[in-house]
Amino acid sequence: MRRSFLIEIGVAAAVIACAAVFGSFAESGALRDGLIRLCCLGLFAVSLNLLVGYTGLLSFGHALFYGLGAYAFCLLMQTGTVGIPVAALASLVIAAIMATLIGLICIRLTHVYFAFLTLAIQMLFYSVLIAWSGLTGGEQGLIGGIPKPPFLGIDLGDPRQYFLFNVVVFVASLLILRRIVTSPFGAALRMIRDNPQRAVFLGVDVPRTKLAAFVIASVFSAVAGILMGLYVSGAYPNFAYWTTSGEGLFMIMLGGINVFLGPVVGAGLLLVLETVVNAYTSHHGIIIGIAILISALGLRKGILDFVSDAWMRRREGQAAPTAAKTSLPMEGSTAVAADRRSVLEGRV
Repeated sequence: MRRSFLIEIGVAAAVIACAAVFGSFAESGALRDGLIRLCCLGLFAVSLNLLVGYTGLLSFGHALFYGLGAYAFCLLMQTGTVGIPVAALASLVIAAIMATLIGLICIRLTHVYFAFLTLAIQMLFYSVLIAWSGLTGGEQGLIGGIPKPPFLGIDLGDPRQYFLFNVVVFVASLLILRRIVTSPFGAALRMIRDNPQRAVFLGVDVPRTKLAAFVIASVFSAVAGILMGLYVSGAYPNFAYWTTSGEGLFMIMLGGINVFLGPVVGAGLLLVLETVVNAYTSHHGIIIGIAILISALGLRKGILDFVSDAWMRRREGQAAPTAAKTSLPMEGSTAVAADRRSVLEGRV
């Protein structure tokens, strides 16, 4: 485990170093903005997959915390009395408290009941955002921008510095989530997903573990919302609308539910599809829906799931002849014959 962790740290450092070089020399603002959106939406999708792929909880209301993180952060920043670190930390605490309260209600339900209850609570939150126009700006959202005072030598008003900051937060969040899913806690989540009764028999506190997963996923969804709020310098009701949760599920379906980075790949594919389709037609929903149908009905799994399964089959195919050769007994070996006879007798 220590070796794998060091490898993950090395990969994370390499990604950040490449981002630093790219941010320093890249002239294309559009490409830089696209990568920032990929970080925000990719982190949102990975946090959702902690519930869907690892815990077996299908949430239709995950965007609630994405929008909550963005609104809480931007409202605090618009007061002009707090800095970015304090506003971000306070927003995450608010998201954690809200997730705990909602989770205590929802985790007692399973399958479709859990999914639609989270959807109902999300739409209630969305309605509050629209109705409370004095605080949230109503349908227009929090317009007018937010201040971005420098902190710890970082000036997020500089697009290049914000790009690097976004990548660092994104990579650090993925690293933390990766450690979570590979820990004993992550093993407990998969056990709950596969066989809740067996998990109870082995001593796993299923409700508490589900609640912990729900809160963790919600907090990282709020982190993604904060990054998006910084990017657009505001917050808008569609952040917490049901279609945003649907897009998160589409990203997971496109990229892969069983591979950790699958949702990030799905987010990238969705952004590319939207960019290409919007350049030629306004009916992007139809084209994206067709692409998802092709992925679901043709591959029957996400892109990375398909690649991972093909790779594993290839490795098993290569290992099988080698194993067969090493297991063949030497002709005329009385010891091997005796071992074989004893095994057969034991089976009988």
